[in-house]
Amino acid sequence: MSRNSNPERHAQRMAIKQKIMQQRIAQAQKEQGILLVLTGPGKGKSSSGFGMVARALGHGMKVGIVQFIKGAFSTGEQAFFSQLANVDYHVMGQGYTWDTQDREQDMAAASAAWDVVAKMLQDPSYDLLLLDELNIALKYQYLDLDRVLDDLQARPAMQHVIVTGRNAPPELIELADTVTDMRALKHAFKDQGIKAQKGIEL
Repeated sequence: MSRNSNPERHAQRMAIKQKIMQQRIAQAQKEQGILLVLTGPGKGKSSSGFGMVARALGHGMKVGIVQFIKGAFSTGEQAFFSQLANVDYHVMGQGYTWDTQDREQDMAAASAAWDVVAKMLQDPSYDLLLLDELNIALKYQYLDLDRVLDDLQARPAMQHVIVTGRNAPPELIELADTVTDMRALKHAFKDQGIKAQKGIEL
């Protein structure tokens, strides 16, 4: 019998782990709004963000969603979430940067989107905000990073914010409470030429 399949050793390890986790839970008593950054080249950043939106809605929370890039085509999440009573949904992007090819237009769209976000960040009735693909707008300097960071820091104490998009700036990563960097091991489109599918990418 291998070490990993020994029932007694497994039980001992889990008992030790349980004690450690119980101590961590007991020590983590602070409550505050969390700033989460989902970045990296792997698929699933927006999907994870919308998963947390669903979780928040399940608790009766009010959610604001602002999409910075994906505005040129409809998505399943827009079709679903925009119909819900507790969701304030704004599609503000003009499409992917390689399609628009117009920096001034993209900057104007990003600025208009941030104006919407800034109002939400001042409104404690919003429990959770999803700022989808904000990192792309920051990467291309469509927005002033200092303004974005200042507005995020000045938000209501219990308001949660999720920021998605690859290439998150180091300053945002430093400010965030939780950061996930998603790796790309294999991708249907890039590696196998499979088109975007409804329910998966759209």
